[in-house]
Amino acid sequence: MTFSGGSALTFLESLDAAGRNRGQGEAAGGGGRTGSDGGGGGADNAGNESRGVDDRGGAEGEKPHIIYHISGEDMGENVHKESDTADGGCWGARYTLCLLLFLGITLIYMTRVCLSIAIVAMAGTSVGANNSSTNICPYPAGWNDTVGEAQHGEFDWDETTQGLILGSFFYGYVGTNFVGGRAAELLGGRLVLGLGVVLSSLLTVVSPLCAYASKELFIANRVLQGLAQGVTFPTIHMMMATWIPPRDRARIGTMVFSGVMIGTVVAMSGGGWLSNSDFLGGWPSVFYIFGGLGAVWGVPWFLLVHDRPEHHPRISRAEMNYIRRHQTTVKREEKVAIPWLDILKSVPFWSLMIAALGYNYGFYTLLTELPTYLSNIQHLDMASSGFMSALPYLVMMVATILWGQLMHLLLSADKISVLMVRKVSTAVCMYVPMAALVVMCFVNCDAALALAVLCVAVGASGTNYSGVSISEQDIAPNLAGTLKGITNTVGAATGIVAPMVTGAITQGNQTLAAWRIVFLISAALYFLVTSVYLAFATDKVQPWNFPKTEKDSRRF
Repeated sequence: MTFSGGSALTFLESLDAAGRNRGQGEAAGGGGRTGSDGGGGGADNAGNESRGVDDRGGAEGEKPHIIYHISGEDMGENVHKESDTADGGCWGARYTLCLLLFLGITLIYMTRVCLSIAIVAMAGTSVGANNSSTNICPYPAGWNDTVGEAQHGEFDWDETTQGLILGSFFYGYVGTNFVGGRAAELLGGRLVLGLGVVLSSLLTVVSPLCAYASKELFIANRVLQGLAQGVTFPTIHMMMATWIPPRDRARIGTMVFSGVMIGTVVAMSGGGWLSNSDFLGGWPSVFYIFGGLGAVWGVPWFLLVHDRPEHHPRISRAEMNYIRRHQTTVKREEKVAIPWLDILKSVPFWSLMIAALGYNYGFYTLLTELPTYLSNIQHLDMASSGFMSALPYLVMMVATILWGQLMHLLLSADKISVLMVRKVSTAVCMYVPMAALVVMCFVNCDAALALAVLCVAVGASGTNYSGVSISEQDIAPNLAGTLKGITNTVGAATGIVAPMVTGAITQGNQTLAAWRIVFLISAALYFLVTSVYLAFATDKVQPWNFPKTEKDSRRF
């Protein structure tokens, strides 16, 4: 799908305007609903909600400031029975935001993952020194090179160097996860996320130039990309909490974060095809195209997105009312002190930290090293290796959506508790990959079986989005962004370690035996961290979630 000049912007604005016009029509046709709501505030105070319009301090022509008071009773079934048409039409300002968030996540994963497939062409493939038939897979019929001979790339990078390069992104990424969330709260998510995506995309475009200049400059470029992207996910969580009512978050959030899997699939399949072509020099085209798309994304983002609903100049009053009426929590404008000592003493929090460590180590091992394994061990060519590397993540996307729907149905029918959903989802997302990686030690040179087992391992990881990945919201909803920043920092650190460990093990030793060690390390970590999480996990809100000077209240 391509966008010319202003066609993409025109399309998005037309959708945004359609929702706005419909909302304004409803307001006009409702017999002065806003006026009656404001004038009838006294009568409404006896019910579930009161709404009023405050004109204090407003200059002539200035939009009135709306004050909302939401009581506990308004959080019940009356909210859920309200018609979806009350939100201002079929397409509102928040849907434009979520579409651009989805595209942004897709593009940052394309630029993040593309090196994993491009490096196979950049550095070539290698064979192990041990030529025993039990340790080296035979080359398939029609293989381009002489049997047992490596494919040469443009750069003389051994396995250790490749591991350092693949992990260099996370040197930067680990440093900005926590500060990114704080910066978004102070400066606004529109600016922080927009700059993060656009800057990392521009750095991706110049990556080939850096690689040709020197290995060190290329590594520095990847570190800077990590710094830019580290702010993205904490900011995305903050913006969704601001714009999306709780009743819509599961439905919309699943679609927004599916960009992780779609970006990975596009990067590996499209990157493999581009690297194997002559277009723009082969592998450099991967960086030019993916980075260029990310830079173009910034245009509609900065033109159409605003930090908060009340700051949006084109949002309809109906959509504004819909968002406010359905929010059962309100993000504080002021800074809230972080109870560091209480967090550090919390056993449930440490169970999340440990789980994040093991899950991300296994996930990043597969994410960064899967193309290398399929090329060096199973001897798939570049085009096939890219598509085959993407297939497990396509399975993961489907599994994520289906599993989330299944858990939602079970919860709605009171067949399972929230804590059981977290524990079962976490057990599946780590115990199943653990078993699959053990099986990988016995598939030997059966490429089809190896790919099937890897699809199971990566696909099962998708249940993480119903398990440990969202547990921070359970134990401390008021500090979920802070906790996610901390656990994401730990997870990002494994993105540095995993490629280095794999590179050290397979250095000059691209054999089945060496890769068995790689798989078993991840399997062992999966088992240990999941057992700890299952023993100490809870869905209970911790006492340190609330300010110590504030009484528990349901009035916002």
